[in-house]
Amino acid sequence: MKFSKKATLGLLFSLTLIVAGCGQKSASDANTASTGTSVPVETETAKLNVQVSFYPMYEFTKNVAGDLADVHTLVPAGMEPHDWEPTPQDIASIEKADVLVYNGAGMESWIDQVTGSLSNASLIQVEASKGINLLEGGEHEHHQEDSEATEHDHDHEHANEATTEEHDHDHDAEAEAEAGHDHDHGGLDPHVWLSPALAVKEVRNIEAGLAQAAPEHAEQFKQNADAYIAQLESLDQDFKAAVTDSKRKDFITQHAAFGYLAKEYGLQQVPIAGLSPEQEPSAAQMASVIDFAKEHQVKTIFFETLVSSKVSETIASEVGAKTAVLNPIEGLTEEEIAAGMDYISVMRQNLEALKLALNE
Repeated sequence: MKFSKKATLGLLFSLTLIVAGCGQKSASDANTASTGTSVPVETETAKLNVQVSFYPMYEFTKNVAGDLADVHTLVPAGMEPHDWEPTPQDIASIEKADVLVYNGAGMESWIDQVTGSLSNASLIQVEASKGINLLEGGEHEHHQEDSEATEHDHDHEHANEATTEEHDHDHDAEAEAEAGHDHDHGGLDPHVWLSPALAVKEVRNIEAGLAQAAPEHAEQFKQNADAYIAQLESLDQDFKAAVTDSKRKDFITQHAAFGYLAKEYGLQQVPIAGLSPEQEPSAAQMASVIDFAKEHQVKTIFFETLVSSKVSETIASEVGAKTAVLNPIEGLTEEEIAAGMDYISVMRQNLEALKLALNE
């Protein structure tokens, strides 16, 4: 029997209070149990407890927080985050947090239900994409080269009386069913982190949220953010320089994750599938991409690390092209983590891959 996401999350909420009450004993309880007397426990200045939704939010938050926070990622390494759902343990962790950082723009389809169930009135919620002009999902179709960004005001209400934001975008369920996937982005493209210029804005939003949680450390958060943003701005300049004189401006990618990057640098993304990497393209979509590749003599078809490359390989075989990785950085694999990779290094790999493909 298949349960809907809402029914599944509803069941998880009912279990959360039980899980939250089943944690380990506190240090003082442990002292009492072992000695028979209650002994005061010396503690250092407490770090912020920050929960973040998935990898890019971890990377940005950790670079801003430095040693002033313990930052924990909800989506496990190597897992594709689009359709991930929180467990009761995850919800309990959010309940105990000082700060929750998430991307927004529909990336975390569970966010409103989860945060609406919490009793932690002091939790600071940071929607990293706040204030960014968001692209509509349909703007990624390769026949629409002249994409326009649509600005969306966010009015989600935060329990901590911070500026709140609420996405009020209608989702066309019938169109989604025709597209062949069931993940709800609310019609918006959430992949803003793949534009280094927009990543700067996400970092600033995270800085503001951490400063609200620990105003005594606001200056340190700003210094950390400034240092990291300098790296992002250098990356942005390198992307601009790389595409200025490239032979071509179009590239074919596994799913429509690179719309913001393409728009930022005057490129044309041709996605095989839609906003969710789990979406299976229709026969008509496959034929359209194959026709495009042949007409424009595309020699590289990009695929991703966290999902199957079968569709990309099929198209590459059909048109006589090779395949290469263009990483949407929705999460790192265990191998990438072991190799010490991070957002900046993966984006530089993406830059090199694009440079080759755009000059073939």
